[in-house]
Amino acid sequence: MKRPALFLDRDGVINVDHGYVHTPEGFQFVDGIFEVVATANQAGYLVVVVTNQAGIGRSYYSETQFHALTDWMKERFAERGGQIDAVYFSPYHPEHGIGRYRRETDCRKPGPGMLLRAERELDVDMGRSIFIGDKPSDMAAGRAAGVGTLLYLDGEANDEGCLTIKQLSQALPYLSAAPK
Repeated sequence: MKRPALFLDRDGVINVDHGYVHTPEGFQFVDGIFEVVATANQAGYLVVVVTNQAGIGRSYYSETQFHALTDWMKERFAERGGQIDAVYFSPYHPEHGIGRYRRETDCRKPGPGMLLRAERELDVDMGRSIFIGDKPSDMAAGRAAGVGTLLYLDGEANDEGCLTIKQLSQALPYLSAAPK
């Protein structure tokens, strides 16, 4: 039976985007993110991180370092009552990637590839799913993948029909009231 997912971008949504964050020392969690994830878990949502990681492609850090930080991040959520069910990442960049990382791919947002892969592998109900992102490329990926609700965290109103950070607190009751 298909389940809805809460899709989260990482940098700017889970952690403050300090630019190419790749160590626990540089990782600062966004206020309220632990509560959002725990509420989604309690409401029966899968929680899936979808993140561009061009820092790998630019050789600022390695895939091994990314995975180590991801494991550390998931442990912090578990300690606070939340679970990250899956993490999908794109290390590619069409212009600044080095070697095998320099390529165009639909797995890099704004392409929907990471979300569609999660849909297949995790049996996600995209129409009942939510994507919280902080960039127009997140919203474009969510729209292209058929995600039902897009929450746009930029602190400013926009004309794309997406919610703003001022409305993020509204996501918690919505998640709590969602059918399990």
